[in-house]
Amino acid sequence: MLDIAGKRVTVMGLGRFGGGVGVTRWLAEQGAEVLVTDLDPAEKLTDSIAQVQDLVDRGAVRLRLGGHNVSDFTTCDVVVANPAVARPWENRFLRASHAARIPVTTEIRLLVERLPTRRHTIGVTGSAGKSTTTAMIAHILRRTAGAGRVHMGGNIGGSLLGELDRIRDGDWVVLELSSAMLYWLGRGVGYDGARGWSPSVAVITNIAPNHIDWHGTFEHYTHSKQEIFRYQDAGDAVIEAVGPSAGSAHPHAWSAGAPSVAVHARLGELLPRVFPSALRLRVPGEHNRRNAVLAAVVAACQRAERLPGELPEDAVRAVLPLLEDFAGLPHRLQFVGDRMGVRCYNDSKCTTPEAALLAVAAFADEPGAARVHLIVGGYDKGSDLSGVARLAAGEHAIGGLYTIGKTGPTIAAAARDAAGAGSRGSARVFECETLDRAVQEALARAKAGDVLLLSPACASWDQFTNFEERGERFAQVVRESDRSGVHA
Repeated sequence: MLDIAGKRVTVMGLGRFGGGVGVTRWLAEQGAEVLVTDLDPAEKLTDSIAQVQDLVDRGAVRLRLGGHNVSDFTTCDVVVANPAVARPWENRFLRASHAARIPVTTEIRLLVERLPTRRHTIGVTGSAGKSTTTAMIAHILRRTAGAGRVHMGGNIGGSLLGELDRIRDGDWVVLELSSAMLYWLGRGVGYDGARGWSPSVAVITNIAPNHIDWHGTFEHYTHSKQEIFRYQDAGDAVIEAVGPSAGSAHPHAWSAGAPSVAVHARLGELLPRVFPSALRLRVPGEHNRRNAVLAAVVAACQRAERLPGELPEDAVRAVLPLLEDFAGLPHRLQFVGDRMGVRCYNDSKCTTPEAALLAVAAFADEPGAARVHLIVGGYDKGSDLSGVARLAAGEHAIGGLYTIGKTGPTIAAAARDAAGAGSRGSARVFECETLDRAVQEALARAKAGDVLLLSPACASWDQFTNFEERGERFAQVVRESDRSGVHA
């Protein structure tokens, strides 16, 4: 574990939405001399700067904004990198640190190295569903273990470094772990002697191609995902969703070779057996019912403090009703208003084709589901978007496909090809370029009983800072489109 007190630390990336604020404040509290450097200028970081201004005023933190200087990465004692930095092994500033033998770490490594124990740590990863599953696990545990004994963090937002003093030996720590975070938890990553870390309970929702722009290859992506169980001990657990719901042709490959016990939850088979017929979740869709069952499996196994040869179906069935008041997460199939009978949902967190298909399918068991008006497109991560494009074609086509952003023209062209030139399906495809125009176009065409769904299948970085900004803009445009007809 790296010593921080009294050290000169360079934080790489404050972030427009404060991604580096938590670690910056914690470092200053530990007595480190902190320099925060960001490629963006101060005028683009106003909100984030405000959250550390008191530290700047008293001299505990210095800011170097509008660009990086190599010397800041070679004359310090420690570098804290933002996991959003793609292919960090190629980044010239981090390479300079490596050449100068300056250790590089991340917020998540600083956290897990300082937890009082691994015994009650639950890590959740996957290509889709990991945020909701993480939140559902924490929700169940808070209902049973007590709100003060469950701490949730990681990729789901918010640093837990500031809570370290309140995390006790018997508390639960539930972490959503992205592939980038897991890469930085690998053995020897960042500096010689860096220990590999895995949670005592590793939860895998699914694995499908994603973030190829960050990793370079699907193989590197999957290797990083496997860090979640690579350093477990005997007696630890992997709880993995397998079967059709896992989104993988090789459902057992991801936990193969794990040193711990692998519990395979076949959600498609479990759901009809354990899901109470009277239970109505606030979050729509079959995929959220599967997320709920996986979360219940994790919680039931942990409450029993054992890993049975067979899943404790009675225990799973008993804890599922604790999710009845689970309100869901912002930007994840979040209901934002009803505009003259058109229900509008913000699913901006959806950045993969698989997640977009699941979002559309969430309305498949409702009357009028074929009239979903879907807004898709954004930054190109190299994903295969043909499945999303085909939603506008065929007998069960959605009501409309509205494309935005850099990938918009490609999706629209593929959708028209799938539907056939001059066909009715081709007429359901609209190239809108911007989110504002897409909302206006969709609401103009939609009828009472229809659904307007922002589920972009792409990252937001071509037109927005992040998915939160994109989702907030969607909600704002919906509400302002006709204030008299919107009921939030």
